[in-house]
Amino acid sequence: MMIKPSTCLRNDYNDIANFCKTENQPVFLTKNGEGDLVVMSMEAYSFREEMLDLREKLLEAEAQRLNGAKTYSIDEVNKHLEDVINGTI
Repeated sequence: MMIKPSTCLRNDYNDIANFCKTENQPVFLTKNGEGDLVVMSMEAYSFREEMLDLREKLLEAEAQRLNGAKTYSIDEVNKHLEDVINGTI
């Protein structure tokens, strides 16, 4: 975990940006000794957002399952996909 004072963002922007991109890690910035900001690469941010979105969808599906929504076995899903691929549906 890299923690830097906020002045480093102005003075060492290129080094911080390079670290975030090459190490795929965020940099935590402080202001007056307190946590203030997190800086990360666009790729890391996009990946994080996609994972959070997927987790939200999985939690929603699990809640629906627990509330009695119909579920399908692996064999049922495979058969349905084969039918779709073969054009029999």
